[in-house]
Amino acid sequence: MTPIEAPLVRVLADDGSYAPSAEAERYLPLIDALTDAELEQFYRDMVVIRAIDTQATNLQRQGQLALWPPSRGQEAAQVGSARAARAQDTLFPSYREHAVTRIRGVDPVDILKVMRGTSHGGWNPTDAKNGNTRIYTLVLGSQTLHAAGYAMGLTFDGRTGTGDVDRDEAVVVYYGDGASSQGDVHEAMVFAASYDAPVLFFLQNNHWAISVPVETQSKVPLVSRGAGYGIPSVRVDGNDVLASYAVSRALLDETRSGAGPRAIEAVTYRMGAHTTSDDPTKYRHSDEEQRWAQRDPIARMRAFLEGRGAPASLFEQTDAEAADAAEDLRSRAITLTSPERSLIFDHVYSDPHPLMVEQKAWLNEYEASFEGSAS
Repeated sequence: MTPIEAPLVRVLADDGSYAPSAEAERYLPLIDALTDAELEQFYRDMVVIRAIDTQATNLQRQGQLALWPPSRGQEAAQVGSARAARAQDTLFPSYREHAVTRIRGVDPVDILKVMRGTSHGGWNPTDAKNGNTRIYTLVLGSQTLHAAGYAMGLTFDGRTGTGDVDRDEAVVVYYGDGASSQGDVHEAMVFAASYDAPVLFFLQNNHWAISVPVETQSKVPLVSRGAGYGIPSVRVDGNDVLASYAVSRALLDETRSGAGPRAIEAVTYRMGAHTTSDDPTKYRHSDEEQRWAQRDPIARMRAFLEGRGAPASLFEQTDAEAADAAEDLRSRAITLTSPERSLIFDHVYSDPHPLMVEQKAWLNEYEASFEGSAS
């Protein structure tokens, strides 16, 4: 069985009609409990982050960023899961979770700082305004170890599994289909399962690990990898924001209660390039892209809301909000300045270190040796 053939939880059909799959039945009460305002917020989240993502891609093409990893097509998986997490939960992103970070309070410009090279981290994960969101990790899969270890710590400290839903904490860690083949991911699952750590492994299967198709990476659905470690795992339509939300909320409540780790494979598609340094036309065909374009998560949710009687003003206001967010991103991005080069050395160690003092002095002397140096 290939990953495409495995059954999955789906609530909305490709045309946006309400058509739950058999696997979705147990999650429908969570969807029925959503208010009109919450459903509309899902849509706004996806539209606004796509506008921000498009603007960031344009900024890179115009020389304002060194690199940008687009998230177009993966908005539903990210929005649903991020909205499902509770305020006290801690989230560990990879490097494409632009919707997740924005929902949790991270300023998108802080992501641009990383991609422009003006920041070594982007934001302070301990600052309350960033919603317990850890910084981006470009080393594939390493964040899963960080997440598993953090979740183990929650258990040791008695900060989970008490039965208090307003206090108990859980962890969500995001990674892709390519990262799922990394040893770090499997080691993280071993420890999480062994220690009943309250962590949700959220795999976004966007079908392409740069230029390698998912079929080359695994002969079975990727959801089987978590199950292989005894971790209850669910396969979700990653272009269905309702399915992503409901399954994430259910599994997070389970792991937060002390039931051990959980895993989700969100089946989605990367509509753009892996990063702006990539050319997907070299390894995939346009007919594949066109098939997935018909499953666009934003178009699907809009059709669903229209079918429920949402007013035209909702979509007009959302488009205006998205345009404003994109313009705000641009106006602030082009004013970013480079940091002092001393920052390269200042935070390698928590305390002053003689080796760093020596290296800083050498660099200053070396750069001052060039003709025309400001020094």
